[in-house]
Amino acid sequence: MDLTPERVAAERDWVRDRSDRIVPLINDVRSALATEFDTAVDPVTATQYRAAVDQVFADGDLAVNVAALVAILREIDVEGDYPGFVVDELLGRELAATIGGAQPFRTLGEATFHYADVGVHGEGDEPAGLDDLDAALAAGFQERIPGWSWTDEPSPFSIEPSQER
Repeated sequence: MDLTPERVAAERDWVRDRSDRIVPLINDVRSALATEFDTAVDPVTATQYRAAVDQVFADGDLAVNVAALVAILREIDVEGDYPGFVVDELLGRELAATIGGAQPFRTLGEATFHYADVGVHGEGDEPAGLDDLDAALAAGFQERIPGWSWTDEPSPFSIEPSQER
């Protein structure tokens, strides 16, 4: 696989153009998690999703890694699917974490990937990795987009910097 700036841009465009599939997945996951944790969470719009995609791909070091994982998951297929199940999960989890960002969002992206992946199933003629790719995009980007009440408030664990030297 060659990863050129043009290839990274093409993968970005593919991810952006998938908003009609990914945004409903994000909203399904957010709704289910909100119910599970008895909290409110804002739904995501296609505009917010595309802006988050642009933000991820604006960081060249991040973009090349996300593009590589997207490209692999778009193409990976294993005869009979099940023998490749673990590699799909590994790549999907890593993509969700990479998109999610720094801690704690990285770990939340990984955890949310598994939650999202349970409800995402590809079509019979699609590569085995495509459903994991959709779950990873939904999990990772939903971490980046505001809407969770706990991310909208200052943390009660923040400590002011010390003035001593």
